[in-house]
Amino acid sequence: MARYKINIEYDGTDLIGWQENSQGPSVQSLLQDAIYKFCGEKAIVFAAGRTDAGVHALNMVAHFDLEKEQDAETVKKALNFYLMNEPVSVLNCEKVGDDFHARFSCTKRHYKYIVLNRNTPPVLQKNRVWWVPQKLDINAMKLAAEKLVGKHDFSSFRASECQAKSPIKTLDVCTITKYGDEIVFEFSARSFLHHQVRNMVGTLIEIGMGKPYDIDKIFAAKNRSAAGINAPACGLYFVSADYATDDD
Repeated sequence: MARYKINIEYDGTDLIGWQENSQGPSVQSLLQDAIYKFCGEKAIVFAAGRTDAGVHALNMVAHFDLEKEQDAETVKKALNFYLMNEPVSVLNCEKVGDDFHARFSCTKRHYKYIVLNRNTPPVLQKNRVWWVPQKLDINAMKLAAEKLVGKHDFSSFRASECQAKSPIKTLDVCTITKYGDEIVFEFSARSFLHHQVRNMVGTLIEIGMGKPYDIDKIFAAKNRSAAGINAPACGLYFVSADYATDDD
C-alpha cells in the first residue's frame, strides 16, 4: 500500500464540483476514473477542499492510496494521459506517509475571487470572473472587509445546507486589490463554511454599490437573510493549501 499526494488544477465550469455525484462529472470522479484506467484500482481521492459546481482550482491538494506501489512520476503522467480531454490536470505527484490526509492535515486554505468591473461583458474571461458593470466604491468595500477578519460567528454568511458543526470560524486574511478592471478578493483561514466566501464577496460587492450593510449588525443577526447575495461560482478559485509538513 502506498499513499500519493497530488496537486491539481481544474476548470470547474462544466463540472458538478469536487464531490462524486450521479448528476454529472466531478473532479473526484474524473480522477478516480483515470486511476482505474491506469492501474485497475478503485481508489477514493480525498481533497483539501470540496469545491462547488463552477468553482475552479489553481492548486488543489488531494491524496489517494494504491495497493500496488507505483513510481510517483509514472502516476502523474498516467493520470494526465487519461485526463487529456478533461478540464483537470495533475501538476505534481509524490509519495507521502500514511499519516498525511489532504483534508484533515490541512492547516490553512487560501481562496481568491475575481470580479471584472467594467461596463463591457467578458469574452476571454467568460465563466472565470463575475462581471459587475456598476461602478463600485472600493474604499467602502475595504473598510467592510477589515471587519470580517478575526474569529466570528459566520452564521449570516453560511449556506442553509452547510453541515459544519459550528458557525464559529477565524478568518485570517480578507483583502481587496484592484488591478485595472479586475478586483481580486483574497481569503485565508483554516476552514470555511459552505458558501462563506461567496456570501462574503456578494455582501462586499453590494456595499460597493452603496447598500448600507453594517458588518457588525450582520454578524449579530446570525441569519443568512441579514447578509448580501451569494456571488456566482465562476469567479471563485481554490488557490492553495498549507500543511505543517510543508518544507516551504
